[in-house]
Amino acid sequence: MKELEYPFDASWILSNRRKIRRSLLAGNRNYIEKKVAVLGGSTTANIIQILDLFLMNQGIKATFYESEYGMYYEDAVFGNQELSAFHPDIIYIHTTNRNVPEVPAVSDSIETIDVLLESYMKRFRTIWEKLSENYACPIIQNNFEMPLFRLLGNRDAWDKHGTVNFLSRMNQQFYEYAEIHKDFFICDINYISADYGLKEWSDTFYWNMYKYALNVNAIPYLSFNIANIIKSIFGKNKKGLVLDLDNTLWGGVVGDDGVENIKIGPETPPGQVYLEFQEYVKQLKQIGVILNINSKNDSSNALAGLRHPNSALAPEDFIEIRANWESKDRNMYSIADAIHLLPESLVFVDDNPAERHIVREQIPNICAPEIGESHEYIQNIDRNGFFEVTYLSDDDLKRNEMYKENAERIKLLGSFSDYGEYLCSLNMRAIIKPFEPVYLARIAQLTNKSNQFNLTTKRYTQAEIEEVSNNVNFITLYGKLEDRFGDNGVVSVCIGRIDGDVCHMDLWLMSCRVLKRDMEYAMMDSLVSKCIVAGVVKIRGYYYPTSKNGMVKQFYETMGFSLVSESPEGTVWSFDIEKSYTKQNKYIQVEVEV
Repeated sequence: MKELEYPFDASWILSNRRKIRRSLLAGNRNYIEKKVAVLGGSTTANIIQILDLFLMNQGIKATFYESEYGMYYEDAVFGNQELSAFHPDIIYIHTTNRNVPEVPAVSDSIETIDVLLESYMKRFRTIWEKLSENYACPIIQNNFEMPLFRLLGNRDAWDKHGTVNFLSRMNQQFYEYAEIHKDFFICDINYISADYGLKEWSDTFYWNMYKYALNVNAIPYLSFNIANIIKSIFGKNKKGLVLDLDNTLWGGVVGDDGVENIKIGPETPPGQVYLEFQEYVKQLKQIGVILNINSKNDSSNALAGLRHPNSALAPEDFIEIRANWESKDRNMYSIADAIHLLPESLVFVDDNPAERHIVREQIPNICAPEIGESHEYIQNIDRNGFFEVTYLSDDDLKRNEMYKENAERIKLLGSFSDYGEYLCSLNMRAIIKPFEPVYLARIAQLTNKSNQFNLTTKRYTQAEIEEVSNNVNFITLYGKLEDRFGDNGVVSVCIGRIDGDVCHMDLWLMSCRVLKRDMEYAMMDSLVSKCIVAGVVKIRGYYYPTSKNGMVKQFYETMGFSLVSESPEGTVWSFDIEKSYTKQNKYIQVEVEV
């Protein structure tokens, strides 16, 4: 819903939340369902109500547990039957500087201040460790916003007696905890409150009247940021940008004005604005955001503009370039198809409101944000949190390189008339092994991202993946694939649950980047080998249909399974393991086999 993308009208959202929720539910969208526990050090009712809307807009339908007012510590440390029965999938701790009632006095010694700081940190570490021990789910913790006043003025920032200094030191210890604890995340209300305006954010009227630790009108901004963290944890991030050119990446129309007259570079204020936007876009590649072009232009003019000497971006920075006179919605589908992604995984960035409207109307669930004037482009894309980073794997860092390599594979395919010969020419090598600690984050990430080639679409947190990997009643496999063009990284995951002599496939997924490359057969061969070692004689496969995974409806049939049952909820398949099982993989050398 466009109204729930940044920049949004916070007061309209607060006033129309019931109407918005009805509209979201009427959209007939396939939601993943999650249970969110909110433990608050102040009033949280409206925060939850608005968080619910933003999560639904991200494809997550949440149910909530809300602690009693101010009972965040008691619920976490002493336990609560209602919270235990709730079994949260994620916990959000909403504390603020209102929950730091004692701050250093000017007369305190440095030793006294350090003891006070450690007492607060011990309290919070106890909360986090108890919650992690009892619920083994991701935890989101607010850091602290700065105080509304500074007793020592500017000295408050560096003097240990200052509240600014004290809260900053606590924040730093929060960050150090986050660095070494997986599934622990910081909601940066220190930044959010500064972005909103600290004076307005901390308006004491709302605390005195309602015990809200922030201005009620700021709640949508807080809830939006919490939703961004949650949707990132559960694999709902966008994967790439699709960018227009004229008046988006540079000022002017390259076909009319000529390359020499487009506005890009430090010589003029407009040119500087577009240069900074290009530099921002290029930085997104560092976190794995893939870049593409969708422009109504002659291809030669588009490429010439990208080769402008002042341009921060070059043609080589983009995976797919569609510079033609086709409608932009068709180009969006073409780009998505070429890189094996769903169109809704991409963000369409165009200065023209008419083009944005057409793309939104023609492509379900597409994001085409209101980017404003050129000097607002960075802010409006960045604040949307399309690419919120919670986990950052090696594969994320190499994603653009991987997509470039895949384009080379497609190019090579065109030179072969026999597909088998093409696969042989790739010199593919696979590593297929049980889950290993070094890949747990990537494996959890894949379970939350992969939709098209995912038989059961079951989602796992990293803690759940770790638990499964240490359970002898589960068979786990990850698959990495390399070829002559490069390393595709971890591209396939299987989880099988052993019950007697039967292995039930709880999860089987694969990245669409490696479709039709024989990787599924290599995984099947290794799965059978692992089952034989475990004394398993039968594999049960399950397919649960969604709007996105229709491509694997007959996957188990292709693997040699027999259909057991079929219903609207899905299909059940069976495979009898024979001692004379013949491996099906023909083209991949499996270097490390189970």
